[in-house]
Amino acid sequence: MSVDEITRPGPRPRTRVLRGRAPAPAPPARITALHSGGVAAAALLTLVGVGALLHEPVLVPPIAASAAIVYGVPALPLAQPRSVIGGHLLCAAVGYLVLAALGGAAWAAALGAGVAVVVMTLARTPHSPAAATTVVVVLQAPDARVFVPLLTGAALVLVLAGMAASRTRRGAVAYPAYWW
Repeated sequence: MSVDEITRPGPRPRTRVLRGRAPAPAPPARITALHSGGVAAAALLTLVGVGALLHEPVLVPPIAASAAIVYGVPALPLAQPRSVIGGHLLCAAVGYLVLAALGGAAWAAALGAGVAVVVMTLARTPHSPAAATTVVVVLQAPDARVFVPLLTGAALVLVLAGMAASRTRRGAVAYPAYWW
């Protein structure tokens, strides 16, 4: 065996971990992507307008992330109204409980997000952006009397816009696939 064979790395074996089970799905048609983005922008701008009228922030980052799921992949369980509305409300409740019990520290927000995932899983309302709602509540301590109704309304706007969007474009995925 030569020195080159010892020091020069050979071809790396493909590991099972990195391979995955299937190729990534094909990209959607450009018109589908534009439609999804347009509906997302319209719904989120509506929330910005409502927030400006009320002098309250209605557009929080978790809602924008929810819009990406509802309009980008409307057939997923994460995008269904049960998960969007129920997930955000359950996670807000977890956030307020964690805030009351542990305070507004970053570690409490992280712990709360983990608890929120457990609660959503058990309630069959999986919605990943809702876990961020827990973090927002713990770190910012918004007044629940204002925040919860606005959060509910924002989630409802997303769902209603998703329903309208699925009916305005031929060939669009029917939304919602189920309510509860």
